[in-house]
Amino acid sequence: MHALHLRKGLWSACAAIALIGQPLVAEEIIHDADFYVLKAQHGEDWAVMDGEIDAKLAALREKFGTPPNIIHIMWDDTPVGDVGIPALQLLRGLKTPHMNQLAAEGANFMRMYTEPSCTQSRAAVITGRHPIRNGLTEVGFPYEYGGLSASEVTMAEVLGPAGYNTAFYGKSHMGDIEESFMNRQGFDEAVWSSYNQFPVIYGPGAEIAGGVSPTTTNPEIYPDDPYDMDPGWRTTDHPAILAGTKDGPVRELVTSGDLEGWYREMEANKDRHLAFIDKSVEDGKPFYIAHWPQLIAFVPYPERKTLSGGFLQEGLARFDPFVGQLMDHLEAKGIAENTLVILMADNGPMVHNGPPGMVETLHRGGKGDYLEGGIRVPAMAWWPGMIEPGQTIGDIIHETDLFTTFARLGGAVDHVPTDRVIDGVDQTALFVEGDSHSRRDWVHVYTGDVYAASVKGRFKRHWAGNQPGLSKASYFDLYNDPREVQPKMLPMFPTKGMFDVMKARHEIWMEQFPNNEEAFGFPFTGIENARPKTLEHTKPRFSPDEVPFDAEAALRRAHKNSEYMEQYWGLE
Repeated sequence: MHALHLRKGLWSACAAIALIGQPLVAEEIIHDADFYVLKAQHGEDWAVMDGEIDAKLAALREKFGTPPNIIHIMWDDTPVGDVGIPALQLLRGLKTPHMNQLAAEGANFMRMYTEPSCTQSRAAVITGRHPIRNGLTEVGFPYEYGGLSASEVTMAEVLGPAGYNTAFYGKSHMGDIEESFMNRQGFDEAVWSSYNQFPVIYGPGAEIAGGVSPTTTNPEIYPDDPYDMDPGWRTTDHPAILAGTKDGPVRELVTSGDLEGWYREMEANKDRHLAFIDKSVEDGKPFYIAHWPQLIAFVPYPERKTLSGGFLQEGLARFDPFVGQLMDHLEAKGIAENTLVILMADNGPMVHNGPPGMVETLHRGGKGDYLEGGIRVPAMAWWPGMIEPGQTIGDIIHETDLFTTFARLGGAVDHVPTDRVIDGVDQTALFVEGDSHSRRDWVHVYTGDVYAASVKGRFKRHWAGNQPGLSKASYFDLYNDPREVQPKMLPMFPTKGMFDVMKARHEIWMEQFPNNEEAFGFPFTGIENARPKTLEHTKPRFSPDEVPFDAEAALRRAHKNSEYMEQYWGLE
C-alpha cells in the first residue's frame, strides 16, 4: 500500500485529501486540513519568523539554563469582558485588579475560542484535539463510567519527557475511571476532581435548601417512601477530590457534599502551586502547572466581596489576589522572565438555567451554545521580556493551540504524537510577535458530537438547525453582527461555497484519521484509602446473571445519551 509522508512545505490540504483512504505515516505533526491551506500561502514567511523566534528562545534558555516555565490557569464559565477589561467590570459590579494588571502587562486576547462546555474544553486543551476526536463529547456527571483514554497523549506526557516537572491542581472533569486520573495521565503531582463543582451540594443542608430535588442525594433524611423500590439507583457519597503522584497510589481527600473540605482544598491548591514552583527551582528544572481552580462550589459565600454578588463574580474576586501573589512569587524567585502565565475561562457563562451572575456580556449565547457567547472567552498572557505589554490581540486563537505552542516552547515537539490529527497549531509567533501573527483563521465548532458551526476570519456559518437542501439565512459577519442576531442569506452567499469546502475538507480528513472513543470502566477503582461506599461504586450493583440484558453494554451507552437540545442553542 502507498504510504503518504508529510514533509514540510510539500503538501497542501488538497493534495492530502486526494489520497483519502490510503494509510498515512507522518514525519511531522498532522494538523487539520485548513492549516495546510494557510501554510501553502504563508509557509515561507513563517519559516523565516520561526528562525528569529528560535534565536530568542535560545538566548532565553542560555540566560536561565532551562526552557521557559509554563503556568496555565483556567476557570469556569466566563464571558469576554468580565475579566481583563476594567471599564466593563464597572458595569458588572466586580473588580479583579491583579488579573487586570496581568492583562495590562501582557496580552489580552479578544478571540480565544474554546469548546462550548467544561469536559469538552478541558479535554481539548490537554490533548490539543477537539473532543470529537478524543471521545469526550459529553459533560461528565456521576457516574460517568468513562473518561479520557490512556491512548490520548496529554500536555504532561509531552513536556514530562522533555525534562519538565508537571503538576495539576483543580478541576479535571475528564472522567471517573482510573486511566483518566490525572496522575495516570502524566502529571508528577496532581490534586483533582473527576467531575465539576456541583456535587458539593449533595449534602443534606443543600438538599433541604432546595439546591437539589428532594431525595435525589440524601433519601435518609426523609420518611421512608414505600414506592422507592431501587434506592441504590442514586449517585451519592462518591469521591469528590482525589490526589496522587505519577503512577502512584491515589487517595480520597474530599467526598461529595463536604463543603468545608471542598473549600479547604481549593485554598490548599494555591499553596501547592507555589510550593511546586519552589521545588522545581530547587531541582533546577522547568515546570508546567495546570491550575484549573473551582472558583465556586454552588453554595453562596456567607459574605460578599463584589457588588454583583453573583457566584461567578464572587469566585473571581476571591481568586484574584492569588494571581498577584503568583506574579510577585515569580519575580522574587527571579524567574518571571522565563515563565509564561496564561489566564482564561473554559467556556462562556451558564446562561441557560445557570446560577446568579452568569449573563451574556459582549456576545450572545453561553455554555453549550455554538454562538460566540458559548465559545469565546476572556484570555490573557504574561511573559515579561517576551510578550510586549499593553497588547490587545484580535487574532483567532483556539485553546487546542496551547498544546502545540507549549510543546514548541518546551523543546518537546518530538514528543507530540504523529499518528493522529492534532488540532492545535503552534502560536508561538502570536505570543512573541504580537497582534496579526496568528497561524489560524478558522474554527470548527461542535456541540457534543454535532458539527454545529464554522468560523473563517470575520465570517461564520451555522450548520445546526438547517433543513437539508436549503440555504437558510445562517451566515454572519462577526464584525458587523458580533451577537449573531442578524443572519444574512443573499448578501452572504459569496461565502457559501467557501464554507461548504471548508467543512468537506475537515470531514474527509477525519475519515482519514478516525476518531478515538472515550474509555469505559467502573468508577473510582485503585484508590488506596477507599471508603466502603467508594468500593460500592467500583462494581455492579447486581450480578450480570440476574438480569437478561447486557449490563455492561447499558453502562457503555449511558454516557452517550446526554445530548444538547436545540431549544438550548439560542437558535430561531
